[in-house]
Amino acid sequence: MSDKLKVVLVDDQGLCRRGLSELLANCYDFSVLGATDNIAELRKLLDEKPDLLIIDLRMKPLDGISMLEQLRKAGYLTPAIMLTMSDSEVDLKNAIRAGVRGYLLKDMAPDDVVDAIRRVAAGELVVAPTMTVKMIEMLRDEQSGQDPKNSLKLLTEREREILQLLSRGESNKAIALTLKISYDTVKQHVRHILNKLNLSSRVKAAVLFAKEQGNADDDTPPRC
Repeated sequence: MSDKLKVVLVDDQGLCRRGLSELLANCYDFSVLGATDNIAELRKLLDEKPDLLIIDLRMKPLDGISMLEQLRKAGYLTPAIMLTMSDSEVDLKNAIRAGVRGYLLKDMAPDDVVDAIRRVAAGELVVAPTMTVKMIEMLRDEQSGQDPKNSLKLLTEREREILQLLSRGESNKAIALTLKISYDTVKQHVRHILNKLNLSSRVKAAVLFAKEQGNADDDTPPRC
């Protein structure tokens, strides 16, 4: 089908390449163009104009970030997702600076990985739930152009509940279980939150919420 998401995979472990290839191949909306650990072969695959590149971080002889930098210099601008075992804040920061659209961990549930890849394809910046707090700390001081107290007044009480859980790194499924609502209802609320705040990703919304909480803490008089 022409509307399938075309994906290229890069990992230096054959088992990981095969496992992810099979996972995505079993989804109706994905087409895996190829999987490799070789940059020369990767360039040939990128010439087929994939929608997404999913790349491992820790590879030999060339790590994922260095490989991405070489590709960008050569003019290959395919949106990239980093799929890794590393939960290091330094690795996360370097990956974001390299321009990745997603930072996912290999210990995530398969369904969550697939959902995250779809969200990146839809234009979101997505990080693994356990990395959300680290991402918020990275971006908190960089968020500009929004007054948290004014922007967040647009949200309903339920939307604020969901945003608070997002800021803790909770996935949509976990939020649905916590609030005893459906997964689809959570997704709808998240869309409404992003629309109201005029933001492109849930991570940025969580940063805005964290800034508001920080301001609230600053306004609180010290206890004697």
